[in-house]
Amino acid sequence: MFDTLSNRLDGIVKRLRGKGRLTEADVDEVMKEIRAALLEADVNVTVVRSVCNRIREHAIGATRSQALDPGQQVVKSVHDELVRILGGETLKIQYAPKPPTVILMAGLQGSGKTTATGKLALWFKSQGRNPLLVGADLQRPAAVEQLRTLGRQVDVPVYSDPEDPVLTAFQGVEEAKRLGRDVVIVDTAGRLSIDTEMMEQVRLISGAVAPTYTFLVIDAMTGQDAVQTAEAFHQTLQISGVILSKLDGDARGGAALSVKEVIGRPIAFASTGEKLDAFEQFHPDRMAGRILGMGDMLTLIEQAEKAFEKDQAERAAEKLMEGEFTLDDFLEQMQALKKMGSLGSLMGMIPGMPKELKNAKISDDDLKPIEAIIHSMTAEERARPQLINGSRRARIAKGSGRDPGEVTRLVKQFGEMQKMMKKMGMGAKKGKRGGFGLPGMPGLPGMPGGMKGMPDMAELEQLMGGAKPPK
Repeated sequence: MFDTLSNRLDGIVKRLRGKGRLTEADVDEVMKEIRAALLEADVNVTVVRSVCNRIREHAIGATRSQALDPGQQVVKSVHDELVRILGGETLKIQYAPKPPTVILMAGLQGSGKTTATGKLALWFKSQGRNPLLVGADLQRPAAVEQLRTLGRQVDVPVYSDPEDPVLTAFQGVEEAKRLGRDVVIVDTAGRLSIDTEMMEQVRLISGAVAPTYTFLVIDAMTGQDAVQTAEAFHQTLQISGVILSKLDGDARGGAALSVKEVIGRPIAFASTGEKLDAFEQFHPDRMAGRILGMGDMLTLIEQAEKAFEKDQAERAAEKLMEGEFTLDDFLEQMQALKKMGSLGSLMGMIPGMPKELKNAKISDDDLKPIEAIIHSMTAEERARPQLINGSRRARIAKGSGRDPGEVTRLVKQFGEMQKMMKKMGMGAKKGKRGGFGLPGMPGLPGMPGGMKGMPDMAELEQLMGGAKPPK
């Protein structure tokens, strides 16, 4: 998501940072590029016009005020404007003073609404809440059964009645009160396109349950069509916020960059993958940083704190300080790292990450050769890789189904990583924090980014067992 826009803006930003002074002609040239980048990302034309006018106004002001670094001022203006059109501040959920807090889900058929409903239930559970799902989508065949399946997966009960969607929604809220559930999420019917019958039904459901929040689920892949959908629903329901599904898809980002400006409602949550836990609150400032290549360390740290157990993190930090980090430890850390999401998305959160890696679609499968090789070693070999000679290497290669040269490269790379981490301490002595400031995460070898001692692209390819990172 946003890859094309990010690449275009990243090039503009780099040129601006290299300029000591900017003229109005320079600003006009930059604005042409920004306008083209936004239009290419399928951002609504009206939104592009207003955004560019505001950026230009700030940029011209910076040049006329003889600011110390007008190039940086323009970069800041672009960043601030991205934050603004992405929603400004993160939407903070306020719970109803008298439970339950009622959430109404709306959206077109195929937008990922029912799946988002299940993911939202899991998110509320992670916040210490006890949600109840209500299946009021009685039009689409098997919609309620799909919701029941999701409910079982996230261990949340589902209420539904086949008679009437409005009555089902109302009774669902009453059932939540009876069971002591403090959050109710109502899944409503969708259609392939906006129609009067659907809008009337969802309006009646809204009136019956008096939702605390009404979330519109929008497929991030739909671009400009998403804006029209948002406008139609907002006129009927007074949308509280938007949930973007398929944010991890190969989309240009026009929907995310247009909705807030058009309907004045923020993006509340985003679905970032197929797994039920691939769902998070949307932070406009963090996303703006990612788009401009500034990374998103806060989200990366939050995900690491969820994936790494505290004692595991402290144990790894101690071993790093003592220089006793083994291949067993590395394998344990790598498996925990995979819980944080796709490696490609994680790399996009690291400031200074080269776009070749930031845009690479690196999957968990790319790490399987490493896991296979390590699993084929004896406990002694994992603790002391320097013991691996020719005959041991041949045995490990045969057991893992890999080439002996791959075993050699992994052992060599790991040895270099051990030396580097021991020398740097990875910040462990000051706070027991691992590589890149993450708790207990010792820093994967092969993650470049301008850091001295980090392997380059060729070394990353070697570490991944010969698999070439996608271009």
